[in-house]
Amino acid sequence: MSDSRIRGLEEVDRLSVPLPHGTEVTTRVERLTTGGRRIPQGVVGRVVRARDGGLDIQIVGVGEVWFAREELVPRRPGQVQFARRREAAWQALGPCVVLETRVGSHAWGLANAQSDVDVRGVFALPLPWTLGLVDPPMDLVSADGSTTYWEVRKTVEQALRADPNTLETLFVPGAKPLDELGEWLLAEREAFVSQAIFGSFGRYAMSQLDKLTRSQRLAEHRDLLLEWLCEDPTPDLDEVAQRLAAVSPRQSPTEQDALLAAKTYVKQLYRSLWDQGLLTANDFAALTTYARGGGQRPPSARELRPKNAYNLLRLIATATGWLRHGEPVFEATGGLKARLLDIKAGQVPLEEVLRDAEAMAPELEAARRESRLPEHPDYPRADRLLRRVGEEVARRWVLKVPGALGREAPAAPETEWRDSE
Repeated sequence: MSDSRIRGLEEVDRLSVPLPHGTEVTTRVERLTTGGRRIPQGVVGRVVRARDGGLDIQIVGVGEVWFAREELVPRRPGQVQFARRREAAWQALGPCVVLETRVGSHAWGLANAQSDVDVRGVFALPLPWTLGLVDPPMDLVSADGSTTYWEVRKTVEQALRADPNTLETLFVPGAKPLDELGEWLLAEREAFVSQAIFGSFGRYAMSQLDKLTRSQRLAEHRDLLLEWLCEDPTPDLDEVAQRLAAVSPRQSPTEQDALLAAKTYVKQLYRSLWDQGLLTANDFAALTTYARGGGQRPPSARELRPKNAYNLLRLIATATGWLRHGEPVFEATGGLKARLLDIKAGQVPLEEVLRDAEAMAPELEAARRESRLPEHPDYPRADRLLRRVGEEVARRWVLKVPGALGREAPAAPETEWRDSE
């Protein structure tokens, strides 16, 4: 048997590869926090954000600490290779972008001074990238995550499923074609529109808001549970489960079922905190240590506000208008805009947000029943578009037309064959 690998990834400089959000890292230096706490060299943390030329790192029992890039290395070799591949694809295929759009709060009319600038778009693969053994990248993502480009075929497939992010990229005013292929995508974008946006926009938003409400209730129980674990003497798992079962609004057939549900919640809690890098072990003892150690806590239930709840309401409003009028309006105005900004600022309790969504649901249902949109997208038209793009990409490569898809196309990744042992 043989193994196919991209060359150039076997030996990489772990101090130079990008460290995207969520990467596990190991510190190379000792550090003192502002509170005078010593963080020894070799501590494991997780990247939270890039800032001031360095990175904020979440460290178990400590919280977020800033480190310069050269003070950190990826914890696992696989992360090095992933980061290297992502950066290499970004550098090589960036010139192949054919369409880009500024999306997010700036496109919705909901931006403020702190709002990030989010960009999405589409790129085409030069012909040689589609012919070899190495699977080509279907996404290009910037190191800070603010910019994402999808490959043409992936874009079309997502749009046919009425993916909200993809349709927004294609329909938001200001979508900018950087190549003739981008112009073709915009010219044929109506092929992707159908009544499927009722589910992908509206029903999706309703389900996500319901999950946020359940998360808030869980957070309220979490706050209580962490307070209990700070008592003297410290309650054990059985006692914590009994207390939790007594205050939980969840109905259970028997007392034993209630205790089992409470214990399951406790296990879910310490697993979640472990996944976030906040516990030293995935067990109840580590949860107790964490509660009593005074380390950084997740947001309390009082502080928990759905960061994207305002966007979910916006999705419902967009879907309703698109279904009813046949054209999308992405920018919020009037009373809706004021309400969304209040939600974004955390001034509206989550329960009220859910009530807003529920109040919008009948109008969404009525818009679907009366919709002018076709029941299904135009698959033959989308197929013709993809074939046209593919033929044009091939033409540019074969004839060595000037540009990133022809004469100046980046070299496709090579493979290296190794005998497996």
